[in-house]
Amino acid sequence: MTLVAIILATMAAGIGSVWLAALLMRLGLGGRGDSVGPQHLLSLAAGALLATAFMHLLPEAFESQAGAHDLFATLLVGVVFFFLLDKAELWHHGHEHSHAETAAHSHAPHDHGHAHDHSQGHAHHHHHGPRSGGWAVLTGDSVHCFGDGILIASAFMADIRLGVIAAVSVLAHEVPHHMGDLVVLRQTSPNRRMALVKVSLAGAVTALGGVVGYFLVGQLQDFLPYFLAVASSSFVYVALADLIPQLQKRLTARETIAQIAWLIAGMVIVTLVSGAAHAH
Repeated sequence: MTLVAIILATMAAGIGSVWLAALLMRLGLGGRGDSVGPQHLLSLAAGALLATAFMHLLPEAFESQAGAHDLFATLLVGVVFFFLLDKAELWHHGHEHSHAETAAHSHAPHDHGHAHDHSQGHAHHHHHGPRSGGWAVLTGDSVHCFGDGILIASAFMADIRLGVIAAVSVLAHEVPHHMGDLVVLRQTSPNRRMALVKVSLAGAVTALGGVVGYFLVGQLQDFLPYFLAVASSSFVYVALADLIPQLQKRLTARETIAQIAWLIAGMVIVTLVSGAAHAH
């Protein structure tokens, strides 16, 4: 039963996030000037990831027999590990922001929003060329999705409720990035449907990671608290090193309030999902 739940949740997080991203783009949402823009989606995702890590995964890990010192050490090692993966551009999320800064210097000084949106579409094109850029995106996505699958499985092995929360958080932070991935792939190929298929296949790797995680964690049940700490380190790293830096821009008071509201909304969603899963 747990394995079935893991497969369903990882498919929903991996492939569902791709389809949701494509739907938002088709509806014209997520662009500049929309009521729901990229900044709002990033804020929502950051809130969901932070709430999941600090309010659910870490408390569950610390309720075990594992020592606090060992768990904090695991959390630290995990953050450093994901930093190194990010440097190798294998932990896909994060490189959009670095290229956005490069793009920002080539545009007008105050054209920050355009630089960010433009970077998602052209970052790989400038650095890798159209063909390699598409494969770079798919490679990074596949590795990241496989890791997400293992982390979701770890949460499910601890508690079904934790698994659902982790899957929702993964889905939330994948949507805005898959929108950027689709833009990149549509530039490398005029066939929009093929771009959707390619990103969906990368997203499906999440389910593969979930199955591997199920058997891996099952064999190493005593190390489950440490798996939860590693999952937390992933969520914290993505939120603080990738998502939030993309939100650090000069904004009006109204835009700043909107960012904070969407950040809180992400935390509230995680809380509501937790309550619903616990009641069920």
